[in-house]
Amino acid sequence: MIIQNKRIFASILFVLISFVCAAQGADPGPPPPLPPPPVGTPLPIDGGILLGMFFALFYGIKKSVVLRKQ
Repeated sequence: MIIQNKRIFASILFVLISFVCAAQGADPGPPPPLPPPPVGTPLPIDGGILLGMFFALFYGIKKSVVLRKQ
C-alpha cells in the first residue's frame, strides 16, 4: 500500500471506531448500597481469611524451624 492509502484506511477506521464508542449506552452506575445489618448481628468471617491465617501460621512455623537449624 502506498502512504496515501494507509492514511485513508486509518481515517476510516478512526471514524468507525468513534461511531462504535458513541453507540454505547450510558452507564447507569453502580447499584445502590445495601442497608447495614441490624445491630447485634454478628458478621461472618469468610473462609478465605481463615485459610490465609492457616497458611500464615504454617509459613511462620516452618520459617522459625528452618532458622533454628542454622
